[in-house]
Amino acid sequence: MALVSHADDLVAIPALQAAVTDLTQTLRPEEQAALNQKLSQFAQQAGSQVAVLILPSTQPEDIAQFGIRLAEAWKIGRDKQDDGVIVIVAKNDKKMRIEVGYGLEGAIPDAIAKRIIAEQMAPAFKQGQFYNGLNLATDTLIKLIQGEQLPAADKSSSHHSNADGWMTMLPILMFAAIIAGAIFKSMLGDFPGSLVTGGALGVLAGFMGATLLVMGLVGLAAFVFTLAMGGRGGSGMPYSAGGFGGYSGGSRGPDIFSGGGGDFGGGGASGDW
Repeated sequence: MALVSHADDLVAIPALQAAVTDLTQTLRPEEQAALNQKLSQFAQQAGSQVAVLILPSTQPEDIAQFGIRLAEAWKIGRDKQDDGVIVIVAKNDKKMRIEVGYGLEGAIPDAIAKRIIAEQMAPAFKQGQFYNGLNLATDTLIKLIQGEQLPAADKSSSHHSNADGWMTMLPILMFAAIIAGAIFKSMLGDFPGSLVTGGALGVLAGFMGATLLVMGLVGLAAFVFTLAMGGRGGSGMPYSAGGFGGYSGGSRGPDIFSGGGGDFGGGGASGDW
């Protein structure tokens, strides 16, 4: 992962490439993918952004000082709305912080951020359950943000977040297309089988929360993909089951989560476990 260099031997700020950045490999790939999907979908729906960073240490800086530097670099949240939150976990230091943007200091005051750290994150982290603690904390942060009166999400600025959510679904849809395509093509023939597969995948995307437009696009893509697989039973497939769109080996794929320009002023809380 590319890093932005800083002087004075301070910890380098990691490039913002996803809603969840884990530099310690603490989270399993499926756990990181699940958090990424949840936070990306929330950003798409609400406009506000919540990001998570797990790193070994912030030393020689205090985690609060590092948090401000990170917030200035990442710019989580929308410009002028300043509705971003960053959850920082310094694993080796056993320190954590919730950094809150200006626009959310009313919804997430320092005392509430402190309670989330003490009551939700710390108990889970003490038991080594980092995913559970982060999942619970981000759920709470999302609920608090949803209680705040914020402008509707800008669809143009949420384009990347929408892509992020669907990138995590691509392996599931691809696997379903391979299996369904092989079955339907063996039963109905190449063209009819591909057509039925496309329809089935479009419906599946609908069950996964897709809009009608996305359902149609998924169905069309599945039809073309299945038809291109070659002979009945799926022989001669142009793609392998191990990789599609940069997703392979359980990695989270090309997940891009861009900061929107939000400002931070030191609101939030720190704690340890």
